[in-house]
Amino acid sequence: MSDTIAAIATAPGEGGISIVRISGDKAENVLCKVFKPAAKDALPLASHLLTYGHAFEGDETLDECMAVLMRAPRSYTREDVAEIHLHGGGSTAERVLRACLRHGARLAEPGEFTRRAFLNGRIDLSQAEAVMALIRSRGEQARRAAVRQLEGGTAAFIRQAADELYSIQAGLAASIDYPEEITDDEAIADLAPRIRRLAAMLRAAVDEQGARIAREGLRVALCGRPNAGKSSLLNALTRQDLAIVTAIPGTTRDTIRGEITLNGCLITLTDTAGLRETDDPVEQLGVARARKALDEADTVLFIMDASQPLTAEDESLAKELQKRDVIPILSKGDLPSVNNRETLCELFPKAEVVQTSIADPESLENLKRLLTDRGQRGDRLALTQPRHLDAARRAAEHLTRAAEAMETGTADLASVDLLAAQQALAEITGDAVEEKLLDRVFSEFCVGK
Repeated sequence: MSDTIAAIATAPGEGGISIVRISGDKAENVLCKVFKPAAKDALPLASHLLTYGHAFEGDETLDECMAVLMRAPRSYTREDVAEIHLHGGGSTAERVLRACLRHGARLAEPGEFTRRAFLNGRIDLSQAEAVMALIRSRGEQARRAAVRQLEGGTAAFIRQAADELYSIQAGLAASIDYPEEITDDEAIADLAPRIRRLAAMLRAAVDEQGARIAREGLRVALCGRPNAGKSSLLNALTRQDLAIVTAIPGTTRDTIRGEITLNGCLITLTDTAGLRETDDPVEQLGVARARKALDEADTVLFIMDASQPLTAEDESLAKELQKRDVIPILSKGDLPSVNNRETLCELFPKAEVVQTSIADPESLENLKRLLTDRGQRGDRLALTQPRHLDAARRAAEHLTRAAEAMETGTADLASVDLLAAQQALAEITGDAVEEKLLDRVFSEFCVGK
């Protein structure tokens, strides 16, 4: 924390701008050694004002550029921060960075700027993690989840739970310290139900599948027997010729993936080989991969050819999928129908049946609506990061044990689990955190952030 650090803050490769960022007590001194403003009266540099000039290394001009100095505490790290905005391209930024290192800065470690922002109290740990989640977000829903976390949504939820827990701990401490005034029966009658309600609230917030959908998008597998119309549907949804379509059953031998975005939700579609018994070793591999894709999918599109009669393979696969989230689809709706909606309604009584025709793009709109509804599941979650989910789960487990201890008349033992639950919640915001955890969190960041 006493060093002045520097790094390239922009992604490698060609671009309009490259930024070299500096943070620490010597940031202004390092900047003035590398950057010379064009205006003679520009020194000392005003805070938070872009200044035009040139980057130098000795007598050599490196680039025509802009620079800004942000004096503490009004900066990302709450230290003095300087940035040099250069023309894009790795070579120039690397030269300017080396010049900064020669003049007293050291190369920043991954996530060190954000780590300093956390240690200096500008953001809590959940907000620090949201920074990297925002950088990595691939879809609008992931971006929204990261912004909610960055704006303190996760911290607000956890601190509300922590405040309730502090109140419970205070009540329990009073009953232990002043048994003449507060009997065990009175403490249990009031505190045990509150503990159980808090545990239930935390368990409800631990939605691992929904959190992963928010971060990574909805995973959808297209399945059905050979030549049911899976590949045609994949091509129609993605508006690309990703899969080869022929009238020959078994054309698709491997899984084929495509991505679409519906109302901000990233959806990964996986076309699979037709599921059937086969002696062809290549097709057997395709069927095995198809089943793996089904196991990993959040939602399954079960596709039946409306122009063909129901088969034993269809019925067998439908039974396998009874406990899964399934959207039944009658494909090839432009052909004379043999299987109707009633057939699929009987196989999947809780699902909404969709009829599609590749010849009619409008027939896909209902399917897109159903996929969007599933993809937006993560928009309602307070916790979306795996670390936060794990900590909340542990807190709920400790609370459940505390409630059981209260109800069996061992209130003093309950206090141990209540303290453990409070510590688990504090891990999320960083109110109580070990150095090893910080090392693990910030090692996942990119250099320069």
